[in-house]
Amino acid sequence: MVFDRAAGVRLTERARLVPIGLEHVEDLWCLHQDDAVAQWHGGRWTRDQARGYAERSSTAWETEGVHKWIAYDRVNGGLIGRGGLSHAEIDGQRRFELGWTVSAPLWGRGYATEIGQAGLALGFNELNATEIVAITERHNRRSRAVMERLGMCYSREILAEGLLEGQAGIHENAPFALYTIRR
Repeated sequence: MVFDRAAGVRLTERARLVPIGLEHVEDLWCLHQDDAVAQWHGGRWTRDQARGYAERSSTAWETEGVHKWIAYDRVNGGLIGRGGLSHAEIDGQRRFELGWTVSAPLWGRGYATEIGQAGLALGFNELNATEIVAITERHNRRSRAVMERLGMCYSREILAEGLLEGQAGIHENAPFALYTIRR
């Protein structure tokens, strides 16, 4: 499959969403230097981690036609964050997963919801998804609130590698909230 990167760009009311590629390594690294962002991703990313994420994202866009976008402000071009739709293995099934990471100074302004809406539109309107899921650590109240604003419903708890409330580091069996939305 030959992926047309320009066709993957989406415009929302306030954001320009661009398929993540190797040209976004520095922006990904900067996003994950933010202490509030880093706390939800196991610490600050190194440039090698940002490069690895960009490589995986770029490959997924090329081979699967879907993965996360990097989000920029449509007016001033500033970095908002990253997010959108990608494939994930959950409960032994390959599923469409919605997610977002927004720069902490922009939290509470609706950007995660805007990115999420674009991901849902892509999944349901263009990729013919019948269901989309989102997961977050059980104690991540902000992300859970975004999921609910998007019309997603809490399904159940699953265990995955992640954070435990009040404990440092990444843990093997952390409780995650699984949310779903159907077409």
